[in-house]
Amino acid sequence: MKEHFLYAKGIHKRFGAVQALKGVDFEVACGEVVGLVGDNGAGKSTLMKILSGALLPDQGEIYIQGEKAHISSPQDARRYGIEMVYQDLALAENLDVPGNIFLGREVQYRLKGLGTRVLNRKYMERKTKELLSSLRIQIPSLRQRVRTMSGGQRQAVAIARTLLAQAKLVIMDEPTAALGVAEVEKVLDLIRRLKEHGVAVVFITHRLPHIFAVCDRIVVLRSGERVGERKTSETTMEEITQLIVGSKTDAVSGTVQDQ
Repeated sequence: MKEHFLYAKGIHKRFGAVQALKGVDFEVACGEVVGLVGDNGAGKSTLMKILSGALLPDQGEIYIQGEKAHISSPQDARRYGIEMVYQDLALAENLDVPGNIFLGREVQYRLKGLGTRVLNRKYMERKTKELLSSLRIQIPSLRQRVRTMSGGQRQAVAIARTLLAQAKLVIMDEPTAALGVAEVEKVLDLIRRLKEHGVAVVFITHRLPHIFAVCDRIVVLRSGERVGERKTSETTMEEITQLIVGSKTDAVSGTVQDQ
């Protein structure tokens, strides 16, 4: 247990008559990139919402670096260093890059002789440049509003925000969905950069080529149960697809077909 940053044991979750998770175990080591795959309804999002504090499990335990953790809210998860980047990114479209990266963590200073507090834009912009540089992210202007950015740039801002929060584990839900080929590669490279920083990543996607491009290990869920785990270097897309749905796969793109 101590060798993992996070270890979830026997996680159960029911929604009415639907048993979404049935005693699932899940673990991720520091600096490891784990692909979490499964068909729609497999329980991927439910498990990740539990780990990130958005949902409470009905049964099971979570350990952080060998110590039992108590995660009952997203704030609890963040205190343990767990950040989740949702598919919609949760960015403020009307704010610029520093405004989004520091959203909820704004840095202020008090004007001399007055009780007024104002944003320390100079510090926020400098820190934003440092974060983007550490991830090798290039954005032409920090003053650019997020609503005018490409999908890849928006993902970059959301990922950079997790580093400001000193995340130790970043959970990414379909980060390459609806992106072009060039932007997909940029996002995959960002995942590699997080790994270089020693940050663990859980990568949820239906696109198996993206999983094989960056993940160290793949965990497969089916109907709320963990049905397989493979080191990426020791398996194939065909084997993973078989674990997920039995046989249905797009032979050209490697994309698992929803049922």
